[in-house]
Amino acid sequence: MWVAERHRRILELLSSHQGLTTERFADMLGVSRETVRRDLIELERGGQLARVHGGAVAAVGGGPEPAYAERTSLRQAEKRQIATLAAALMQPGQVCFMDAGSTTLALAKELAAREGLVIITNSLEAGRVLASQRQHEVRLLGGRLEDDVPATYGEQTLTEINRLQVDWAFVSPVSFDAVNGAMDYQWHEATVARAMLGRARQRVVLADASKLGQASRIQICPPAEVDLLVTDTGAAAALLATLQTAGVGRCLQPATAVAVAAA
Repeated sequence: MWVAERHRRILELLSSHQGLTTERFADMLGVSRETVRRDLIELERGGQLARVHGGAVAAVGGGPEPAYAERTSLRQAEKRQIATLAAALMQPGQVCFMDAGSTTLALAKELAAREGLVIITNSLEAGRVLASQRQHEVRLLGGRLEDDVPATYGEQTLTEINRLQVDWAFVSPVSFDAVNGAMDYQWHEATVARAMLGRARQRVVLADASKLGQASRIQICPPAEVDLLVTDTGAAAALLATLQTAGVGRCLQPATAVAVAAA
């Protein structure tokens, strides 16, 4: 098969599957994994797909999120559902990481009504909401401020995260699917979320139904590294079952208000 034909077939496969592993591409095209890797590199350079650990995702699934100010006004009811369930997980005296995003901001507002927690975040807005209630110990991670999301990022942020061990990490990615797990569009956001999950005893992904089954550019973690997925009532049971088969520990949504153990 000529290079141009392989490239066309790769893009056709991604239009149907959103994301595939290098091994699957090789099997379906009848070529070696090394050949597929070279093809994926060339196609990524042309902006036609996005490579992830172990494979690639469609470029159409990897577009940037709306601006943060816009995201805070979207799917508010779903975010409140998620925040209510996630907040109930924590007990007084426990410590958590919380990354920066519109869903984790909803969680911060829910946690503000509780007492006796230690919350460590890179989000300026979440930190402000929590600190204003004076019921918790709130720690803001240092680092470089970004323009869009009011939060800290960079080497200083990662260094501070890696000094700590916490009970919970709550992160809200751009997308979550059975092939790639949690993904983000921005490298610095994915790096902070990955570091937080790596230093927590319980790793929690907050994702509304619109993010499930979707892919973005940069992998935060595979499904098997997620202990709990918290979503809203719009998430289909079949899709949640697929995610659990892929390795997610448990799924939690308001329809049942209980965590469903993986089969």
